[in-house]
Amino acid sequence: MVERSDRAPLLDWEEVPSAEKAPGSLSSPPDSRVSSGCSGFGWSSGPGGPAPGSDGCGAPPATSGAPAAAHEAQPPGSEEHLLDSGGREAPLEGRMLKWEEKDQIVSVFVVAFNTRTGNMLEWCLPKDMDLEGVEFKAIASGSHRVTTDFIYFRKGHFFGLACFANMAVESTEERGARMKSVGILSPSYTLLYRYMSFLEHQVRLQLQSPGHYSPLEAFYEDKRALLPPSGEIVVTALPANSWGAPINHSMHPEMKITHPAGCMSQFIRFFGEQIMVLWKLALLRRRILIFSPPPVGVVCYRVYCCCCLANISIPGVGVAVPEFRPFFYVNVADISVLENELSYVACTTEKIFEEKKDLYDVYVDNQNVKTYRDGLKPLLRLSAADREKYRKLTEQRQMLLYSQENGDCASSEEDLFILFFLEQNNRIFQTLSEVAGSSDPTITQESVRAMGLDPHGDRLFLLHLLEIYGYDSLLVSEQLCCS
Repeated sequence: MVERSDRAPLLDWEEVPSAEKAPGSLSSPPDSRVSSGCSGFGWSSGPGGPAPGSDGCGAPPATSGAPAAAHEAQPPGSEEHLLDSGGREAPLEGRMLKWEEKDQIVSVFVVAFNTRTGNMLEWCLPKDMDLEGVEFKAIASGSHRVTTDFIYFRKGHFFGLACFANMAVESTEERGARMKSVGILSPSYTLLYRYMSFLEHQVRLQLQSPGHYSPLEAFYEDKRALLPPSGEIVVTALPANSWGAPINHSMHPEMKITHPAGCMSQFIRFFGEQIMVLWKLALLRRRILIFSPPPVGVVCYRVYCCCCLANISIPGVGVAVPEFRPFFYVNVADISVLENELSYVACTTEKIFEEKKDLYDVYVDNQNVKTYRDGLKPLLRLSAADREKYRKLTEQRQMLLYSQENGDCASSEEDLFILFFLEQNNRIFQTLSEVAGSSDPTITQESVRAMGLDPHGDRLFLLHLLEIYGYDSLLVSEQLCCS
């Protein structure tokens, strides 16, 4: 778990005791939460998924590094930002869309652990909000083993972020420990990261002074979303034709505040070469479930990172495939929901999920990626092209680190990793489109190599890809034999 100094700055509603205002208590820039004007953890998804034509996890939010006041939404019908003056596709680095999402908090709540009744909803606003089951999401199974944690989750049409804390107390009734979690719900998880340190402070306040809800009430009044009479909410989602803005330069510094190692770089270092296996499975929109004991926060970031592996910025590609839905933390109460999902990525602390083999295609236990689907088992083996791509990725990272040490480069590891997989995905689908539009729509060894794939070791992956993305008219050369 990270230290407070790595978090985003405290927000205006927070009542900070004088003892917490000591010099050096927070090292983040004082205006970082305001000047970013961007989405720091993912992208928008309203009730039932993203806006028509968007690609869920396949399309990260695109924002400019300009001040928030300069952000203007791109007209939905405009594609000028994707093309240069010659009508060609503009460079990836130049396709930064000025887009900002508004704060929309639909609920704030406090969950506590009661030694007699277990997890319970202690307080919430609004009072008539349906929060059934949120007490088991805001305090994850096994949380009693950790001191602090944070949890991203889904609750119906909404996304939530809760901060958990466990404080030792001299109380026989509480069995020596007081555990609470303070959380919020929003139609999108795009901006939830902004309130991380506010929620962290509030949960400490609830542990030390139970029943002190005035900062939470003020926060809700300031940030609440106005729901229409139907109870549903309309979210301004990123236009589908803005996929061409892959690198969110403003996003990553904020993510480093909430995760000092950097989200994507830590993810890839954790999995090593196995990242290439996860990349293929994410691109194939498989149901991926990640198991890990608490703390849950870092595992929620792995859910997000899995989504980033499937980014595609070619307009129109992936529109018809299942949305790669991030569920973040799930528990046994989500089983009925997951049963109806065609594609998702989630994490859990409950080992019983491993036995529910009909709920997932891929099960990730620590760094062990496995599947019980016979048709997917060959995809768990690394091909020669996979190892070569991972070697290139490692080399690029080393070159970036060297440039940063010499002050010659302002790019981040997050930019490098996200762009690496984005370009690989674009390369595959650009080649497929060219083959499909040629007089001989046959995929040969040469075209497979042009995609950056192994003609033998990646044959099954390619066949799955053609089926899922609807390239039914393409023929596969008999030269592409099984490895």
